[in-house]
Amino acid sequence: MKSGFMRRQQAALLLLGLLVIAGMARAAEPPLAHEVRVDGHALRVWEKSPAAPRSTILLVHGRTWSSLPDFDLQVPGEARSLMDGLVEQGTRVFAVDLRGYGESPRDASGWLTPDRAARDVVAVLEWIAREAAAPDEGAHVRPYLFGWSYGALVAQRAVQQRPELASGLILFGYPRRPGIDVDPPEAAGQPPRHPTTAEAAASDFILPDAISPAAVAAFVKAALAADPVRADWRELEQWRQLDPALVTVPVLLLEGHHDPLARDDEHASLFAGLATDDKAWVVIPGGAHAAFMESPRGYFLSLMHAFMHRDAP
Repeated sequence: MKSGFMRRQQAALLLLGLLVIAGMARAAEPPLAHEVRVDGHALRVWEKSPAAPRSTILLVHGRTWSSLPDFDLQVPGEARSLMDGLVEQGTRVFAVDLRGYGESPRDASGWLTPDRAARDVVAVLEWIAREAAAPDEGAHVRPYLFGWSYGALVAQRAVQQRPELASGLILFGYPRRPGIDVDPPEAAGQPPRHPTTAEAAASDFILPDAISPAAVAAFVKAALAADPVRADWRELEQWRQLDPALVTVPVLLLEGHHDPLARDDEHASLFAGLATDDKAWVVIPGGAHAAFMESPRGYFLSLMHAFMHRDAP
């Protein structure tokens, strides 16, 4: 799979470059908003779609910011939106706001847990298969599942539980490390609901030449507007249930070369333990934890495209 995957990258990258240039010439359409109810709780799911989709994907955001700042960043004169890039290459894109993020309210507990987040992602995958099929996609859709940062851990838990719902798993910024499975002291009480900050919103952009100041400013503005209060997590011992031996779907593991949260030892353990031979691990040069918004964006998208369409003639 590796050799075929890498051969398709070059052709996909050339095509994607042409699509991105064309896409910059027109204003992006706003995403369509869906409400998906899970155990009586409303989740916001965003959608962007091409006229004739060739594939479908569900995006899961990270620990601090919700889907629209993360995956649909709009900057005048610049192509930064992951959703737009995927649509331009023929993919129908959904992105979920987990509980307490963006336009999905917290539930009565005020807290989010790894298990609750994974079960919500499973429910959204079921909703896509059941109710969101495009007319030419038939009665059922098996989307790919993309997780960024904390969302990569959530996505892995979801496919461990229900592998039949996903065509494959794409993980980026995989942050598993010692101590991630230990609750903070405040987890025993009420959720602290700390305000988010501009400094935190800009903190992932550590390479000054990888993204423009205008794009960083746009992200900070969008992030603070969408998520003015930090979501609260507890029962983090549930991350100990992450087990690559339970991942049986195809996997693309992406790592930004300069990503401080991407540990080579954790990536190696994950990759070696995956219970599938349909897998690839690619290090992205020139990118950090937000590489799909930075200068490697075209390469990042070409890798996703090649993986999702690797069986195409």
